[in-house]
Amino acid sequence: MRHRIAAASAAALVCLAGTTGIAAAQPSSLYAPSALVFTVVQGDDAASTVLRASTLSCAPTALGTHPDPQAACSALNATGGALDRLLAAPNPDRVCPMHYAPVTVTADGVWKGSRVAWKHTFSNACAMSATLNGNAVFAF
Repeated sequence: MRHRIAAASAAALVCLAGTTGIAAAQPSSLYAPSALVFTVVQGDDAASTVLRASTLSCAPTALGTHPDPQAACSALNATGGALDRLLAAPNPDRVCPMHYAPVTVTADGVWKGSRVAWKHTFSNACAMSATLNGNAVFAF
């Protein structure tokens, strides 16, 4: 019996001693990270020639190289993280040529703590412009 009490006391002492030197992990921010890089590339492969690029961070404040980070962050928040929702039906009043010269838009980074790797290819720059017209995210 004396061995059980001694063993229990020693185990309790080890547990207490072990917890005194360990600091609890604390988040560095109250906001989940949201930082993305957007590109527009010539071609149907994200590794093609980059035409334009922009960075955007939305938490805790909107900033980055994007020309209107607040509008872009608002548009992204409205999608709930589903970037396909940024793609609207093409403007029916806009006529685009039927030639194939692909343009790809990408978004890479982190949105509200989740990894994002998204891309969409348009048949040409006119089709991209007609679909993304008025979209604050790709207005750079």
